[in-house]
Amino acid sequence: MSIPYRAAFQFLASRWSNELVVTSAGNSSQMWWEVTHDADRVFYLDASMSLSTLLGSGIAYGIPEAKVWAFMGDGAFAMNPGMLMVERDLDLPNLTHVLVSNRVYGGTSDLDLPNKSANDYVAMAKSMGLTRIWSFETMNELENGFDEAFRGNADGHRFVVLEVDPFTSDDHEIEEPPMDGPEIKFRFGRYIEKTYGARVFTGQF
Repeated sequence: MSIPYRAAFQFLASRWSNELVVTSAGNSSQMWWEVTHDADRVFYLDASMSLSTLLGSGIAYGIPEAKVWAFMGDGAFAMNPGMLMVERDLDLPNLTHVLVSNRVYGGTSDLDLPNKSANDYVAMAKSMGLTRIWSFETMNELENGFDEAFRGNADGHRFVVLEVDPFTSDDHEIEEPPMDGPEIKFRFGRYIEKTYGARVFTGQF
């Protein structure tokens, strides 16, 4: 079983409050833009090659009063599962790593992931010492378990696996976030400066 990709993101967006969001390249960036059209509280990390949760870790570490959701597709995760070693070592209570598992490379025409039916991301996380782990395969599970997984635990880093369907043909027609890298960077950085009083930029360019 798995959750329709759009439905999962629509539900998360409906429960989104003041969290900073980092999305991975490809499907998660497209769908989060589609359902929120937010251009300030979200860092749409294009061509991130498995680095979205490490960027999210840096933000969470540098601004401990901020809560951070970092999305990553399982195609990106397969490039660098060792990121969990860093996340476990930091064990940041304000970071939630959301692994969006659709078992395909969404950015390359939905080619199947190697070993896709057997990949066990929960077991991989446990093998690296993570203990605060959730996995959702149906909308009912996600709705009932959302508060505990995303908000109910302040003891340390959280790892959430969303088992979702690949994009539908209609989903493949949605647009990329219509901003280039510098605009995304400055919008997001200025929002952090204004909201948290943290100094992000050293000068005006």
